[in-house]
Amino acid sequence: MKPEHKSVSTHKMLFQKLAEVGTTKKIAKGTEILREGQFVKLIPFVQEGLIKVFTRYENRELLLYYIQPDQSCIMSFSASINNEPSQVFAVTEEDTQVLLLPVRELHTLTSAHPDINRFFFQQYQGRYAELLDTIHHVLFDKVHIRLYQHLKEKTVLKKENPLQMSHQQIADELGTVREVISRALKKLEGEGLVKQLGNKIKVYK
Repeated sequence: MKPEHKSVSTHKMLFQKLAEVGTTKKIAKGTEILREGQFVKLIPFVQEGLIKVFTRYENRELLLYYIQPDQSCIMSFSASINNEPSQVFAVTEEDTQVLLLPVRELHTLTSAHPDINRFFFQQYQGRYAELLDTIHHVLFDKVHIRLYQHLKEKTVLKKENPLQMSHQQIADELGTVREVISRALKKLEGEGLVKQLGNKIKVYK
């Protein structure tokens, strides 16, 4: 059996265990499912769709990571384990189906099923690497480079190109302002890396 097949099988069995105590719910695009300062009662496991997790400071936002199918929110998990309020926001990027696991069931499940602990540890490793990568880009990359990498990633995650995104939405995700994004897009367009088509952006790889 190939390793990737084994991983898919493991995740399938894991979700089957979680489904025994969790609730499946469909959530519309643009729905805020977690706020900063909120105590976590339910941990989401994405089955279909996409959730973005971000932080906010004053009037600025910064995208931290996306929760894709077969993934969960490690920040929610951490907050629930420590009984602390959330330090992040989470919003559905598109129509999303999630399995919601009550926190009260978490301790019993993790004790009875070590593979659930391994799952969250792997999630933690992945998110930690992503956060380090985000910090690196924020500190060392010019805005137009960050923007281009962000748009490329977005086409893969959403499986669409061109992307329908406003300059303000992009600015919010990258923690900057609309005027900066508008200038960066013009620069990328001049280099032949993107093309603005009304309210859509075509990304060339």
